Parts: sequence; C-alpha cells; structure tokens
Amino acid sequence: MDRYYYFSVFPIEALIASQLEPEEFATYMALGSVKGASERIIFIQVKEEFGDYFDWQYAREKCIPHEDGAPKHTLYLSVYRTLEHTDLNVLGSMYLTTRDGRSLELKPEEYSPPAEDKGYYLYQELCPITPLVVSTLKPKEFAVFITNPDAKIFVPKIVFADLKVIDFDNPEKTGNIGARYDRHIEHLKSCIYEVKTITNKMTKTLDRSHVEQFGYQIINHGIYIGEGDNIILYKMKTLDELDKYHREWARSAEILP
Repeated sequence: MDRYYYFSVFPIEALIASQLEPEEFATYMALGSVKGASERIIFIQVKEEFGDYFDWQYAREKCIPHEDGAPKHTLYLSVYRTLEHTDLNVLGSMYLTTRDGRSLELKPEEYSPPAEDKGYYLYQELCPITPLVVSTLKPKEFAVFITNPDAKIFVPKIVFADLKVIDFDNPEKTGNIGARYDRHIEHLKSCIYEVKTITNKMTKTLDRSHVEQFGYQIINHGIYIGEGDNIILYKMKTLDELDKYHREWARSAEILP
C-alpha cells in the first residue's frame, strides 16, 4: 500500500503522512470519522521525502495498514514551523477542499501577476501567519518583502492568496465574494487610501484574526508560496472552467448556484 505526504496549509500548518490518495485524504480531513464534523482544508501533496528535518523513518515505520488491513489515515510528522522547513521544490498539486469533502486540484505553475492592476492588492496570508493585508506590491514583490531576512520583521516563507476586492464604483458588479468585507468596508477604504498616498507605506493590515471568514469564492488570481523571489503560483480556475469541468465542487464552494 502506497504512502503519501501532505503539507496542510489551512486551517492548520502540518506535515502529514497517509495511505490515502489525495481525493480520499481530502474527504477524510474535511469530514473526519465523527458524524457531523465538517471543515475546509487546503493542503499540498509533497512529491518525495527531502532533507533531514522531518522524521521520515518514523513515517515508514508507523504509516502502515491497521491490523484489519484498513489504511492509515493520518500520521502527523509536524505541527509547528512546517512551512519553514519544507523545500518548495518538492511541492506538487494543491487541493482546495470544501466542508463536504469535495476537492479541486490546482497544479503548480510559474509565476504570473494578476492581469488587473488597480494600484493595490488585497492578500489573505494563510501560513504561517494569517493577517488580511492591503498592499501596493504585486504578489512576487510582496513575497520578497515579507520574507526578507534583513527586515525587522519577516517570515522565512509565506503562503497567501490574492483576493477579489469590492468595486466601490459598481458594487453590484463585484460578483459573489460573500460577507468577508462586511465589517471592514470603511477600514478597507482607509487602508487602500493609505497605501496609495503615503510614501513608503507599502502594506497595511486590514484584519488580524478572522481568517475563518476566508472563502474560495474570493480568491482572485490564485494562491502563492514564496521564499524571496522563488515563488510558486497555484492559479485559480476561471468561472468558465469551474462551470464546465468542476461544477459540483464550485457549487459546494458557493461559487456557482
């Protein structure tokens, strides 16, 4: 029976060994073994063992079938500083899993910036920190900025999503972005004004503690993983692609009716 490794990005940071294939793992992690349990989870398949920080031998010894032959669902190898010690070169497909266990696979791509540039961006940091940030920096520039070891405050690596932003001129044309900004409208406007008008003010924190309000329907261009100028893009599917090829997932994610 095969053994797989998964890097859990959200809602927890962890490295997990499992004998479940990605789609089965997604369903198990979302629904668990407890009736009524449900949770969104974002994880990335790790293509191979790497380095010596994680205990791969422990995984080989313990991630084995149960006595009745059932596969081992999860074996946690790390729940702290996991991203920091993960080599970006071993990261494979990302899976966005809904509360009912449906998953959307996003393959890693070379970086490309969002096509639309309003002069500012809204980023939901997902791992290892989770603020909601307004910035004038494009995604690659933002990754370089936030992982700069010469800065007073930095993180070694960062996972973040660029988000759709309310069109203040035509709010009814914004599309389905849920209630993420309902409690932040005026503060959002203020943050945008500050980063666009104050010299050297490249980022402004909009919210520090409500990452659970993040939903897949507000992902714009995609999700990024950055370490300096080394950046991976997991590009979000377009509405047409979701409607044509992933409709059941999109309905579960509350993107399509």
